[in-house]
Amino acid sequence: MANILVVDDSSTVRSEVGNFLGSNGFQVALAVDGRDGLAKLEQHSGIKLIVCDVNMPHMDGLTMAERVRSELGNHRVN
Repeated sequence: MANILVVDDSSTVRSEVGNFLGSNGFQVALAVDGRDGLAKLEQHSGIKLIVCDVNMPHMDGLTMAERVRSELGNHRVN
């Protein structure tokens, strides 16, 4: 189960960050934009940290952060 979500529209950045975190013992889920990031959060309940780009198509990082706080915040309290 993933515990870090990396959200970036650049496949290179996503891959590099994901590989770095994975090689340091973290389980990583990857998403291509904010909409995909929200879907991954729904799928992986163990995510504790999000590393997110700001400028992305479809849904930017700031909008994603607002949606996470408003829509998912109450459901993810541990």
